[in-house]
Amino acid sequence: MATKNKEHPALAAVRESGATKVKVACSDIDGILRGKYLHRDKFFGAVEGGFGFCDVVFGWDAHDVCYDNTQVTGWHHGFPDALARLDLDTGRHVPWDHGVPFFLGEFVQADGRTPFEVCPRQTLKRVLKRAEKLGVLPMAGMEFEWFNFAETPQSWAAKKGVGPEPITPGMFGYSLLRMGDQREFFNALMDDMLAFGVPIEGLHTETGPGVYEVAIQFSEALEAADRAILFKTGAKEIGKRFGVMPSFMAKWNQHLPGCSGHIHQSLSDGKTNLFYDAKSKRSMSKLFESYLAGQVACLMEFAPMFWPTINSYKRLVDGFWAPVKPTWGLDNRTASFRVIAGSPKATRLETRCPGADVNPYLAMAAVIAAGLHGVEKGLKLTAPPITGTNQGAEDIPRAPRSLLRSNHTFKESKIARDWLGDTFVDHFAATRDWEVRQWQDAVTDWELKRYFEII
Repeated sequence: MATKNKEHPALAAVRESGATKVKVACSDIDGILRGKYLHRDKFFGAVEGGFGFCDVVFGWDAHDVCYDNTQVTGWHHGFPDALARLDLDTGRHVPWDHGVPFFLGEFVQADGRTPFEVCPRQTLKRVLKRAEKLGVLPMAGMEFEWFNFAETPQSWAAKKGVGPEPITPGMFGYSLLRMGDQREFFNALMDDMLAFGVPIEGLHTETGPGVYEVAIQFSEALEAADRAILFKTGAKEIGKRFGVMPSFMAKWNQHLPGCSGHIHQSLSDGKTNLFYDAKSKRSMSKLFESYLAGQVACLMEFAPMFWPTINSYKRLVDGFWAPVKPTWGLDNRTASFRVIAGSPKATRLETRCPGADVNPYLAMAAVIAAGLHGVEKGLKLTAPPITGTNQGAEDIPRAPRSLLRSNHTFKESKIARDWLGDTFVDHFAATRDWEVRQWQDAVTDWELKRYFEII
């Protein structure tokens, strides 16, 4: 007698919950979750055959202004529905939204199987599929620094984008005192995120007025990216309850440190950390060295994927913690690539260059692709680790200071095209070109203050 297929636990949980609606979301190009509520019946239908989601989510910028330079989507196609499929393994409930069931989705072609080339989650999955062919399982965890302000959307609009008020004053890194100033918000982040399936390993204040840092628990890379994008959205939704507006902008103030989006990584065979080698002087396996060499070699070729905005490059200032050169070091936080070599469990690489403004799927796809390029090619570390504050990096070129320059390198990169595909590279590069044009056309308050009267 045939055995009836067992229903996915997340699907069974929705049936048993009696929920009348389900919340679903997908990532756009900028890492903003775009979503909706689905009626219970519509949700069960979407599980079977997917559901329509306007492809404008890949055809407009962070402020819903449509690109005029993209081919995959645009006015010339009429912005039709694309097919989105829900990943039942992402099922969870939203504790601050009456426990409504929640699922992440991704886009596929009309056949229901072929990945939609510019979907960020699918882009990461393409990289991970290639990792699987290499016999390795990428593991990852993200950290974010972000500033928190005593603002609402209305108060911020009234200020016309000038003079946000941080929730606490002064420079108080690791401050128990400042944690107490927003105790309810701080605890809600820890407790609600855990209930949301985004476990936090550590949360503390950082150096700067109203700035926090979070470390999200390590996991398989796709789950790590899911947790990261959910954290950014969740922190903003939780903050509203307490009159707090979190900002993951890379650099909101010229005189303060910027905000990072560090990515911790290792490779596993499903049981063992393949980065660890007890016989090595540094506890680094040859695989780890090749992975690191790939990231050192390819940093600039993937740059717009971890410095994606105009503002990203304001963070890349010497002496402000953000690494500005493709350097590596042993437990050295001034390097772009910090090797943490110790126990079999803890040995890993921390890629410190990305900012908090990244799309987690794309940033993770970029660092893993660069590392695995090194593995595929058997690259060797040709430069010794830096010491102190970039000692040994004097002759290494620094990162570009503009999205325009980094995007040009990305467009021309054969390595990026090999790992991510021509369609994605062309589309993402076009969206960054659009971002540059919006900046070039804008007249800023800096220009008015500098030239309006005196020139």
